[in-house]
Amino acid sequence: MTSATPPPPAEPATPTAPTGPAAPTGPAARLPWLPVAAAGVTVVLWASAFVSIRSAGAAYAPGALALGRLLTGALVLGLLCLVRREGVPPRAAWPGIAVSGLLWFGVYMVVLNWGEQEVDAGTAAMVVNIGPILIALLGARLLGETVPPRLLAGMAVSFAGAVTVGLSMSGEGHASVLGVLLCLLAAVAYAGGVVAQKPALAHASALQVTTYGCLTGAVACLPFAGQLVHGVAGAPLSATLNMVFLGVFPTALAFTTWAYALARTTAGRMGATTYAVPALVVLMAWLALDEIPAPLTLGGGALCLAGVAVARSRPRRPRTA
Repeated sequence: MTSATPPPPAEPATPTAPTGPAAPTGPAARLPWLPVAAAGVTVVLWASAFVSIRSAGAAYAPGALALGRLLTGALVLGLLCLVRREGVPPRAAWPGIAVSGLLWFGVYMVVLNWGEQEVDAGTAAMVVNIGPILIALLGARLLGETVPPRLLAGMAVSFAGAVTVGLSMSGEGHASVLGVLLCLLAAVAYAGGVVAQKPALAHASALQVTTYGCLTGAVACLPFAGQLVHGVAGAPLSATLNMVFLGVFPTALAFTTWAYALARTTAGRMGATTYAVPALVVLMAWLALDEIPAPLTLGGGALCLAGVAVARSRPRRPRTA
């Protein structure tokens, strides 16, 4: 009687890698500089907005200017969504979109326009630049983000630079208590809007979050529609063109590139990036308006840029033998 042939030994199982979050794919993975470039576009366009706000604000009331800017931005963004065939954001993204739309696109734009009519540019710059600090604190408290020492150090340097720029630009300007409070409210609304927007970007695209946030802000500003109609009828063409510029570039384009970059980093690091705005405003005023900055202003701008570089840097990894 023959014995049964023993089965061949089983091949050892190929070890599988532990499961975890998938590595990022798409253009952002192949071109890691894209988020940095997007943040740069945002900062440059937001810096350019200060000149346009000054021009348009002389002919339009604060609420009317905000509404006209938001309606223009919503129209451009809506057309982009149609071209790209991006539908309505999923339900999970709407809480963040609604809060950021009300706070950042709505409250922030109105009170900042109003505040800049009550205080000089230097005071407004100093108070509003509290925003990035609030973003870092709120991001750590509500989003669980870490606040590394380099970020804190960079923000401290940049804030000192923003204060220096503000003091050098204040001159003999005026600063009412109401204006300071309005600028402070703008900083709080800006910080709250950024922190609310960050979770929404986990569920919807940057274009969707920006489009519907802008639309939410426009709806919130509809009570100023009468002022807008009156302003368009009596404002010079240059002021209206500046309002349209604000809607197309610093709003539709810059807020979208901001959301794209924010989805790929922390709210604190993105907030620190905006400290480059005061330095760029000084440079643009020098080049475009022939406003020669004082040495103190140049020094403050350099501090702003140095602080951003520190805040955005990463510690060096130790070399392996």
